[in-house]
Order: sequence, then C-alpha cells, then structure tokens
Amino acid sequence: MNLLRESSKSIQIEAFHVFEPFAANQKKAADIISIFVANRSKLLRLLGDLKIDKEDEQFEADKAQVIKEIAALEPRDIA
Repeated sequence: MNLLRESSKSIQIEAFHVFEPFAANQKKAADIISIFVANRSKLLRLLGDLKIDKEDEQFEADKAQVIKEIAALEPRDIA
C-alpha cells in the first residue's frame, strides 16, 4: 500500500497491479478487511488520484472496481 504513495507513476501503477488482487478477492481474509477498513479514506484518496499517462479503459475499470470494493467494506465484514 505504501508504494501507491511513491512519486514515480510507474511504481504506483505496478503497486496497483500487486494490490488489486487483494482488493478484488471476494473472499478476503479478516486481516485484509480490517487493514482496508482502517485505511479506507487514505486508500480511496490514493486510488482516486492514481492516473496513467495514456488512456487505458481496462485500467480505469479495474481501478473503479477496487475503489468500489474498498468503499463497500464495513467493520462488520470482518469474520
């Protein structure tokens, strides 16, 4: 998650691609959910600000899905 804050866009994009499977996983572990819930506002801000130089519809769709998944999490989702 910290690599999403890097100043290098290429590092941010690669960090997103590593981060994405954790957020998109429908069967998230309780530890992952608690980290996402605790850091939700920061993550949503970082992801919202994440832009790439060229237009990439798939990247934008993936990013929107990750944002949706994180925004929808609630502390009660921790099993």
